[in-house]
Amino acid sequence: MKTIMAKNIQDPASKRQFHWTTKVSNEDEEVSTKSCSKAIEEVRGEKDKVPVDSNSSKNLLEQVKREDDKQVQESAATSANATRKKLQAIAVSRLRSVLTAFGRHRAHFQQGLGTRVVGTLFGNRRGHVHFAFQKDPNSQPVFLIELATPITGLVREMASGLARIALECDKEEKKSTRLLEEPRWRTYCNGKRCGFATRRDCGPKEWNILKAVEPISMGAGVLPGNADDAAESDGELMYMRAKFERVVGSRDSEAFYMMNPDSNGAPELSIYLLRV
Repeated sequence: MKTIMAKNIQDPASKRQFHWTTKVSNEDEEVSTKSCSKAIEEVRGEKDKVPVDSNSSKNLLEQVKREDDKQVQESAATSANATRKKLQAIAVSRLRSVLTAFGRHRAHFQQGLGTRVVGTLFGNRRGHVHFAFQKDPNSQPVFLIELATPITGLVREMASGLARIALECDKEEKKSTRLLEEPRWRTYCNGKRCGFATRRDCGPKEWNILKAVEPISMGAGVLPGNADDAAESDGELMYMRAKFERVVGSRDSEAFYMMNPDSNGAPELSIYLLRV
């Protein structure tokens, strides 16, 4: 038994077999290590060799550029809309201001003149006829004119029955004056030419006469004149006061009809304003 074991231990073949196995194992490990290293290097190489698609890059750049252009266009459109809205607001504000000023201007001159007005005819016995139309007995006259007709002649015409006074003025295409603001008129009384009538401003003299007849709603009479004025040395001022119905036909025609208190018969005095 000992002889066999000793032999086996000293047998070269056994040593060679033992060493070969060890060598093979070492070689396998080296091969395995080399294989792993080579695989790692190949993976790294493949990773470094991944191709870059140039078309994809161009598409990406174009997409970014399109997005930037879109943002710029949206910003410009927003700015343009804001500017347009601002200009529209300014235009509307200016239009409202003009309309408001026009309304105030018109209300100032028209003074809310409705379908019923107070009319006063007055003048010195040897003087000319004056007509004044007021909204109220105590308001400033909206329309005040002086006719070339003597007041005594108008009184005779009215005594005969009816008096029709027509005032005509020329129409100018480029002129936008209101009818009651026309300065000069051709005058006709019952179809007869009676010279011209001129629009007047209400001065202290005219206003004193209107204030004197303010309590009178309808009637005619004579007021004492101013003895200190040589032009009124006769000391008498004739007047007639009544309510008139105002009828507006168009911007170029209006009529004033004296209203009778008994509402019977035709008006004794009618005044027509025409722009022809």
